[in-house]
Amino acid sequence: MQYNKTQRPVYLNLLQIKLPVTGILSILHRLTGVLMVFSLPFLVYLLDLSLNNRNDFDAVVMIFSHPLMKVLLGIYLWFLAHHLMAGIRFLLLDLDLGVEKDAARRSAFIVNYLGLILFVVILYGVFSV
Repeated sequence: MQYNKTQRPVYLNLLQIKLPVTGILSILHRLTGVLMVFSLPFLVYLLDLSLNNRNDFDAVVMIFSHPLMKVLLGIYLWFLAHHLMAGIRFLLLDLDLGVEKDAARRSAFIVNYLGLILFVVILYGVFSV
């Protein structure tokens, strides 16, 4: 039996697919949301620990003073800032504002760049404290 090319399975190399910036923004929005949800139990645990007594509070302060924790906190804050800005962008798209192709591309670039800029500013603020 002979197959024509439309019936054959297609091998997709995901590393070679060129996503538009709007697709990258959408994936990052979903990824940051999932990562924030998975990190919430740890952050709630640290909050609960810090409210127990003075010794536990000092232990939490020591955890947050570790350089690796500062980087993770900066990344988490980037997740939060990016997710918030992308969420606002998606809400505006739901209201049919900026739906045109050029406006959507422009707003996606703006959200991605602002997320990176906020990440650098937040890291600078975390490390300077």
